[in-house]
Amino acid sequence: MGSSEPRGNGRSGVGGTLGDAVTYPARVVAKAWRGPLETAADNVLSAPETARILDRALAGPLPEELARSLVRHRVAERVFRQLAQTGELERLVDRALASPGTLELVDRLLASEEMRHALERAVGGPEVRAAVASHSAGLTARVVAGVRSATARLDRRLVRDGRRSAATTEFAGVASRGVALVVDALAIAAVSLATGAGAALVASLAGGVRPHWLAGVLLAAGSALIAAGYFVLFWSIAGQTPGMRLLGVQVRPGRPDRRLTTVRALVRTLGLALAIIPCFAGFLPALIDPRRRALPDYLAGTVVVYDEGVGTSS
Repeated sequence: MGSSEPRGNGRSGVGGTLGDAVTYPARVVAKAWRGPLETAADNVLSAPETARILDRALAGPLPEELARSLVRHRVAERVFRQLAQTGELERLVDRALASPGTLELVDRLLASEEMRHALERAVGGPEVRAAVASHSAGLTARVVAGVRSATARLDRRLVRDGRRSAATTEFAGVASRGVALVVDALAIAAVSLATGAGAALVASLAGGVRPHWLAGVLLAAGSALIAAGYFVLFWSIAGQTPGMRLLGVQVRPGRPDRRLTTVRALVRTLGLALAIIPCFAGFLPALIDPRRRALPDYLAGTVVVYDEGVGTSS
């Protein structure tokens, strides 16, 4: 069988010539009547009767019905979906953003006084400050809770197996007390540094302290007094220093019928110094004592306990 030409791939030369010949008069007539048709359309649209018809149509229910029909049939959604699928929407947005008019408008908007005042009100508003403060407080609380939980777990691990049942979760161990002591030492160092700087400034105005060894002795004595006053003050008033409060532990009398007086707090401060001097050996009894007492507790008749819920946290 002879091969035939495929259909639909184009018109033959003869068919194309015939088609052009048939449509040529129509094209000539359309070109000739284009100007009069446009003029007639302009006259119809600009006529007063057309304006009155449009006014009556817009004043009636037609716009609302048209809007409801557009929403009901999701015309806008279909148009945007079609534009997004073809990529035309992205091209339109890129073209609009890259246009000089858009860039100039954005620059004018950012440089305007209204925008600056709006940003100042937004950033410095009470809602923003409250949100930042709440976030910071929540983060600090989580960090403190994590440190307390970690030191409490370490306290339980440091207790000897034979004493673990006797050492209840009420009494704080050496880990929590040690971390609290480090925090207190940092606070004392900060206070001593500020006090020493102030004293040095006053001494320099008076010509300095002579001899130099006297200045060293006075500085050391002042630091010792600051440290002693720090522990005595907080233990006698609140039962815990800032470091102990951060770690969730506090000092209490060993017997319920006693009070943590200033004298008892002073004795405990001296015991703390004696426990630190021999390389912190004075805290070793807390590893084997049923109530985890160290040398300061033996001398002052005190115990160190967890705040409610700290020792039992996992």
